[in-house]
Amino acid sequence: MLPVPPYVEGHGLLKGRSVLITAAAGVGIGFAAARKAIEEGCRAIMISDVHERRLAEAVEKLREVSATVEIHSQLCNVTDEEQVQALVDAAEDKLGGIDVLINNAGLGGLKPVVEMTDQEWNLVLDVTLTGTMRMTRAALKKMQPRGKGAIVNNASVLGWRAQKGQSHYAAAKAGVMAFTRCSAVEAAEYGIRINAVSPSIAMHDFLKRSAPQEQLDALASQEAFGRAAEVWEIANVMMFLASDYAGYMVGEIVSVSSQRS
Repeated sequence: MLPVPPYVEGHGLLKGRSVLITAAAGVGIGFAAARKAIEEGCRAIMISDVHERRLAEAVEKLREVSATVEIHSQLCNVTDEEQVQALVDAAEDKLGGIDVLINNAGLGGLKPVVEMTDQEWNLVLDVTLTGTMRMTRAALKKMQPRGKGAIVNNASVLGWRAQKGQSHYAAAKAGVMAFTRCSAVEAAEYGIRINAVSPSIAMHDFLKRSAPQEQLDALASQEAFGRAAEVWEIANVMMFLASDYAGYMVGEIVSVSSQRS
């Protein structure tokens, strides 16, 4: 196993931009992306989540990163269309327009198909796939009249790979990939870029509590570096896709892992 590389400091990739990120509380990719956006020079940011306490804690942690960046938050369940509309409207108002949307909300689980209920299947797809669509749809209605914007979706290598017990999550993430490609072609006509990252395994405390350590270790050992990604390594690629450095990338699914197979 190769060691984790040094943390990469910001380079001003999002200087002057406003950013909205879903599911950004806690210790996962969403919070790492929020921290990175601030370090990359965004002028204002709004984070959302369904957990009120963790959301408030996340805001306090982000304010320790910068005392000058405007940091806002709002509760939002992406399965609720009214809450999605309220979030996007609030972001437009408080941020002075949304320049970057990062769709990070997703829900997984471990269940064989033969034991899976309709409710379990539907919930994972509603949060992970339909939630991404709801947020994108609402944001595009604001971005299109301005003729600019960038949207970064969080997919997964399970959209390509097969793994036992992950049929609902894999189907949802494969849907995010297809949705990214199709919506990107539509949005490009308005000067808006939509792309996605496709991480393999990114280690954080919540993941450690939700899956057996032996399984996590086995999955990590299969990666090219012999280790799981750090959440900030995924966030780095999100920042790149949101920045002007990815200005000619449309509908791409960037694998942040060893390979697709």
